[in-house]
Amino acid sequence: MIRVGGRLVLGERRGEGATRLGRHIWVAGAAALLLMAGTVGLAQASGWRLGALWLVGGALGLVLYRTMFGFASAFRALLNERRTIGFRAQLLMLALAVLLFFPALAAGEILGSPVRGFIFPVGVATLIGAFVFGIGMQIAGGCASGTLYTAGGGNPKMLIALPCFVIGMTAGAYSAELWGRLPALPGLSLVAEFGLWPALAVTLGVLAALWIAAAGHERKRHGRVQPLLLGGGPHRLLSHPWPLAWGALALALLNALTLCLAGRPWGITAALALWGSRTVDRLGLDDPVFWFYWEEPTRAEALHRSLLGDVTTVMDLGLMAGALLAAGLAGRFAPRWRMAPRELAGAVIGGLLLGYGAAMASGCNISAYFSGIASGSLHGWVWIVGALPGSAAGLVLRRRFGLDRG
Repeated sequence: MIRVGGRLVLGERRGEGATRLGRHIWVAGAAALLLMAGTVGLAQASGWRLGALWLVGGALGLVLYRTMFGFASAFRALLNERRTIGFRAQLLMLALAVLLFFPALAAGEILGSPVRGFIFPVGVATLIGAFVFGIGMQIAGGCASGTLYTAGGGNPKMLIALPCFVIGMTAGAYSAELWGRLPALPGLSLVAEFGLWPALAVTLGVLAALWIAAAGHERKRHGRVQPLLLGGGPHRLLSHPWPLAWGALALALLNALTLCLAGRPWGITAALALWGSRTVDRLGLDDPVFWFYWEEPTRAEALHRSLLGDVTTVMDLGLMAGALLAAGLAGRFAPRWRMAPRELAGAVIGGLLLGYGAAMASGCNISAYFSGIASGSLHGWVWIVGALPGSAAGLVLRRRFGLDRG
C-alpha cells in the first residue's frame, strides 16, 4: 500500500471497515428474513407449533453463539487446564432445567398437552458410543450443538464436519444391529421410579456436589474461581460474548419451551440420521426402512414424513439460521476458507466419530446429556461417564496430530 500522509491510510481503513460493516448488515438482514419467512411458511404448512419451534431453534442458535456456550471446549478446559467455568455453566443449566422439567414430567402434561422425557436404555453401547463421541468432539473441535451453531456462524471447518457427522450417524444407523443387541438395561426414569420430590432432591444434590467439587478444584489450582457472570456488560451486548450464566438460563428456558411445544425435549442428532438415511434411499443405495435402527416405532414414523414436518430437522436448521443472525449482528461473520491439512483431517475424522458415537449412545451432548438428565433419565448420567474419558483420549490425539496448532 502506498502511503501519502496519514489521511489516505485512515481513509482506506475506514473504507475497509465500512465494507465489512455492510457485509455484516447484509448477513444479519438475510438471517432475520430467513427466520421470519421460515416461521410464517412452516406455520402455514404444518401448524403454528412447528413455526414456533423454528423460532425456538433460532433463539437457541443465537444464544449458543453469543455466549459461546460450548461442551467440547468446556471439557477441554476442565481436563487440560482445570478451569471449570464452562462445566459449572453446564451444571447451572442442568439444575435450572431439572426444576422446570421434573414437575411437568411428573404431571405428564403442560397446560393439557401431553409431554414425555428422553428416557433411553443404558448399556454397553451407551458407554462405548459416548466414549467415541467424546473423542470425536475434541478432534473436530465441537460437539453436536457446537457443530451446528459454528457452522451456521460461518466456520468453514464445521461446514466440513457437519456432513461428516451426517455420514457417521448414517453409518451408525446402518450398522445398528451390530451393537444394538449388546447388553443393556431398560430406560430408567428417576421421576417415575422414585417420585417427584425424591428425584428432584437427589438430582439437585448431585449437581450441587459436582459444582462444589469443581469450584474447589479450580480454586486450589488457580487461587480463584472464574465467575459465571463474566462478560462485556450491557453496553457491549453485540460486540462481546454474553456471560455464561445468561446462556445457562436461556438454554434451560428454551429447552423447557421445546418440551411444551413439541411434547418432548430438545434433540439434535436424530435429524442427522434421518437426512443421511433419506439420502441413501433417494440414491437407491439401500432401503433404510429395513435397518434395525429404524425399526424402533418412534423413529420409523420419521422416515415417511416430510423433512420440513420433522421437529428436529426444523429446529436444527433454525438453530443454524439463529447463529448466522448472531454472527452478523456481532460483526463476526468472516469465514476463513484456507485450512491446514490437519484441520481438514480433524473435521472429517472428528465428524465421522461424532456421528457414529451419537448413534451408538442414543444421543449427543444435547439429547442424551442435557435433555436426558433434565428428563430424569439414568442414561444421561451414564453418557457423561463415557464422554469425559473419551474427551481425555481425544485431547491426547489432538496434541499428537498437531490439531492444537491448527
